[in-house]
Amino acid sequence: MTAPLLELRAVSMRFARPLDTAARIARALGANVGEAAVHALDGVSLAVAQGEVVGLVGESGCGKSTLARIAVGLHAPSAGERLWKGRPTASLRGDAALRARLAAQMIFQDPLASLNPRMRVAELVGEAPVVHGLVQRAGRRGYVAELLERVGLDASVARRYPHQLSGGQRARVGIARALAVRPELLVCDEAVAALDVSVQAQVLNLFAALRRDLGLAYLFISHDLGVVRYLADRVAVMYLGRIVESAPAEALFAAPRHPYTRALLAEMPRLEVRRKRFAAVRGEIPSPLAPPPGCHFHPRCPHAMPRCRMQRPELAEVAPGRFAACFLDVTAEPQ
Repeated sequence: MTAPLLELRAVSMRFARPLDTAARIARALGANVGEAAVHALDGVSLAVAQGEVVGLVGESGCGKSTLARIAVGLHAPSAGERLWKGRPTASLRGDAALRARLAAQMIFQDPLASLNPRMRVAELVGEAPVVHGLVQRAGRRGYVAELLERVGLDASVARRYPHQLSGGQRARVGIARALAVRPELLVCDEAVAALDVSVQAQVLNLFAALRRDLGLAYLFISHDLGVVRYLADRVAVMYLGRIVESAPAEALFAAPRHPYTRALLAEMPRLEVRRKRFAAVRGEIPSPLAPPPGCHFHPRCPHAMPRCRMQRPELAEVAPGRFAACFLDVTAEPQ
């Protein structure tokens, strides 16, 4: 079998907050004071195949953005490993390491914040390919014009600064910048969330066209389940640093297996004649500073059992190509 383009194996991420002066004094006096640590990710495994679109959904604070940054190599995980085409990236050196870094690029949520306000579009898009030897400096202007045309912008945009562009134009510049180093994978962290609905549709169609024309793979992170349903081949659902369900998009939206997934989909906006009162998922997401034991979702789950409060359900295959982490599903028992 061909190795996935990107694979994350049992990745965990912990951010520790150093003790302040008062805490250090208290510890010196014998108080039991420890560092506060955010458990952003807890043993997450995820893979993206060549040309595949994987959607990642979940509430704010569940660890999606942290996972995105590990996926492109901006963060090194506290535990677990990142593999590119079957090879651990931590072991890559020289040209192989450079190729792996360039092959996965990120598109950020806020296009304006992610673009240097002191640089013109020509520099924003054309700098990296020149630095990495993909394009000669003399050919930068034509290369940038070609990329801008590919993302639906006129070549004259190259002379402008980010603040002179609309939100949709800035989003397209961000995409062109990512494409400039000829990646194989784009990691999109809420890439259309800041755009008007009509512009969102245009950018989503652009993503679909780039996938078709360039064979790109995507890890597409979004709060908008409708967007994920439109783009993704496979969907992973994250809750408080863990993947709780993963399945082909059509199967997951038709028949979700995990209670959290069912709760999310139940409140997905729909165009219906009958009136439906919105009700958010019951309770609040626990703090990643002190995640609950056992199944992280059990304080909010209407089906929680005593076992759920003590034992962590493992992500297991419950049907061909479908994975869930729930004791309610008898086929999801750990092996």
